Amino acid sequence: MAEIEIGIGKSGRRGYSLDEVAIVPSRRTRDADEVETSWQIDAYQFDIPVIAAPLDGVSSPATAIEMGRLGGAAAVHAEGLWCRYEDPTDVLFEIAELTAQRGSGQGSETERITRMREIYSSAVQPDLIAQRVSEIREAGATVCIAVTPASTESLLSHIVRAEPDLLVIHGTVTSAEHLTDGAHEPLDLKHLVRRLEVPVLVGGCASYQAALHLMRTGAAGVLVGVGPGVASTTGRVLGVGNPQATAIADARAARMRHLDETGVYVH
Repeated sequence: MAEIEIGIGKSGRRGYSLDEVAIVPSRRTRDADEVETSWQIDAYQFDIPVIAAPLDGVSSPATAIEMGRLGGAAAVHAEGLWCRYEDPTDVLFEIAELTAQRGSGQGSETERITRMREIYSSAVQPDLIAQRVSEIREAGATVCIAVTPASTESLLSHIVRAEPDLLVIHGTVTSAEHLTDGAHEPLDLKHLVRRLEVPVLVGGCASYQAALHLMRTGAAGVLVGVGPGVASTTGRVLGVGNPQATAIADARAARMRHLDETGVYVH
C-alpha cells in the first residue's frame, strides 16, 4: 500500500474501516445450502463463526449457553460482574439506568464514574469463576473464559482449575512483548501460552507486526481490532487504533506468513 506524506519526515498509510469497503459479487453464485459457515479452533467445532465479546453488556452465562445452542460461543470475563457477584442482575440494571441518565443528560458524569468504580471494586471471587464454567458446561456449550493481561497471573490458577475449554487473554492493546520499568514483572505470553493445555486466544492487535508476534507465541487465535466500533472509546479518547478493514487485512497477511513459516493456521 502506498505511503502518504503527513508532514516533513512523517508518512503513513490510508486505512479503511468496514463501512468504507464492500464485498463485490463474483462471476459465480452459490446456493445457500452449499455455503459452509462452520469452523474449528483446536478440538472445538462451531457451526457459526461468532464468539461474543467478553463484555458485561454482551456476555453472561446465559448468553454463552444460548450462543452454544446456536452453534457459536460467548466469552465470559473472569473479571466481570458475573465473577464478582453471585447474582449481578440488580447491578446490571443499575448500570443500564446510569447509561440512560447519561443519554438524557441527567445527573453528573463524575457521579456516574464514581458509582461504576464502586460497582467494580467488589473483588473477583474464584469460586464464582468455577461456578460459571460449570453452569455453561452442564448446558452443553463450549466454555470460553476471558481475562486481562494484567490479571492473568493472579487469576490463572483459579481459571485453570475450573477447566474452561478456551481461554481469552484480552486487553485494549495486547502485545507479545511488554516493556516495564521493573515495578512489576510483565506477562510473558510466549511462555504462558506454551505451558497451558487449554487453547489460548490473545488480543487485541491492529497491525501486521503485532499480529505476527502474537501468533508466534503459540496462540490458537488472535483478536484483531483496537479502537474501532461504537462500543469503543479508545479511538475517540486516546486517538489510538486502526480502521478495522485495514487491521483485518494486515492480520490476514501476518497469518499467511506464519502459516508459510510454521505450517500452523491461526484463527
